Amino acid sequence: MSLALLLPAALAALGALLLPLLVHLARRSEQRPTDFAALRWLRQKPRPRHRIRFDERGLLCLRLLLLALVALWLAQPVLHGSASERPWMVVLPGIDPAPLRKEAAGRTELRWLAPGFPSLETPAPDTRVPVASLLRELDANLPAQVALTVVVPAWFDGADGERPRLSRAVDWRVQPRPASAREPFATTRPSVPVIRHAPDRQEAVRYLRAAIESGWFAPPANSATAPVATGRVSAASPDQPLPTDARALIWLAPGDVPASIRRWIANGGIALLDERARIAETIAMTPRWSEPSGVVLVEGGALGRGRVLRLTRPLQPARMPQLLEPDFPERLRGLFTAPMPEPGRVAARDYTPLPGAATYPQAPRDLQPWLALLIASLLVLERWWATHRRRSVAP
Repeated sequence: MSLALLLPAALAALGALLLPLLVHLARRSEQRPTDFAALRWLRQKPRPRHRIRFDERGLLCLRLLLLALVALWLAQPVLHGSASERPWMVVLPGIDPAPLRKEAAGRTELRWLAPGFPSLETPAPDTRVPVASLLRELDANLPAQVALTVVVPAWFDGADGERPRLSRAVDWRVQPRPASAREPFATTRPSVPVIRHAPDRQEAVRYLRAAIESGWFAPPANSATAPVATGRVSAASPDQPLPTDARALIWLAPGDVPASIRRWIANGGIALLDERARIAETIAMTPRWSEPSGVVLVEGGALGRGRVLRLTRPLQPARMPQLLEPDFPERLRGLFTAPMPEPGRVAARDYTPLPGAATYPQAPRDLQPWLALLIASLLVLERWWATHRRRSVAP
């Protein structure tokens, strides 16, 4: 361990040590000798040489010490190398901590892998924790020589897109996966849209029906699975109600969108609107499908819990050549596919931290709070000593 000063120039305040010395010297002049008349005719004897003498040396030393500590406090002292080298074990919430307490037996610092790294004696946090961020934070705060053990379940949430890289090798312990655990991943297809169209949009419906049947019901070209049975696309006039299980809609009708359709979208539906359809609500639109030249073909925005998509041109080959391109079904399906969530759930065996990151410099221990407490205690002692009734009187 070594002591350092963050502001050594503040030691200039040690010049204040002259104040107590001057005060104690000035107290000697408070009492002056007075000559009596009967003694004025006596023969004067040579006076001995006076020496500088300080009265109440204990109080003087206390005051000097008090001022020296104040100057040291202003210099902001810190202590390097004072961190404990006790090994750490952090546990991801969701694991029974009882066996780990027995294993540690007081020799290891036991903490939850959660914000603030609370003690394992406290209840486990019940919220999702950012595992990778917490591991990096803990690695930065612990001294390089401290051993770190991380206990995680077989599957957990809160992972980043890549394995974390730390400055130390970690003892990564994976708990067995319970037999009742569910599969962590599920793949779903986007909902098949229903079509509501005006009579003059019948040609556009033909292109959309073909794209939906090939993009939703048929398996991918590189898939080894058997073809899926072709489904039936619901296409009707705008006055026909939507099916109760409808989640996606293509609305090809000019004019105002009915209030019932707007409520359906706000409750979580996804609707692709005709280029001439109008919606009463103000929606902040952003490009969702653009040509390589930058021309926007479809724009979209949020409405309540749902999404609104709007065509910028008619669904006619002359106005929109993309209708005849092979990737049109995939493009159309992508408009109704929910954005892929950020990776969050991983298998623990595939997320073992990698070593080799740079070592973080350890923050020194701040001694100012302890000095402030000592200064306050000495100040109380000095005031009691200076005002005590049994204090001696200087000659």
